[in-house]
Amino acid sequence: MAEAVVPLLHRACPESAGGYGGSYQVNLADEEAVGLGGGELIRAAMRRAARELGWKVITIGGIGTRFGTMIAIQDTREVPEEYRAAIDAAMHERMSAAAARVWDEPGEGLVQRGSVALMTQEFRAAVDAATT
Repeated sequence: MAEAVVPLLHRACPESAGGYGGSYQVNLADEEAVGLGGGELIRAAMRRAARELGWKVITIGGIGTRFGTMIAIQDTREVPEEYRAAIDAAMHERMSAAAARVWDEPGEGLVQRGSVALMTQEFRAAVDAATT
């Protein structure tokens, strides 16, 4: 599972940020998470994948949250000055997109790069491809 997650974590880093500033979150039904080996196994696989990319990480989440199983990982390394502008621009873009969703008309939102919905879909596909 960890090998399947490495490219997902790499893509989660902002463009032009030298591999810094990535974060990744998956939200699964509890039954689906158990079928994949459980929340702790998923969390361990994400941590192993992050170490392969040189990330210093913090992970949160677990099984049985209000919304099912939620596992998130974030790169907490100090960002070199040369990548700071790219990280700040990516954060601004994410925050602007979140604000736009809040103020937008009710209904089905678009699935966009970096969204939890897209990350979860990518995760499912990558793990499925790795196990079949």
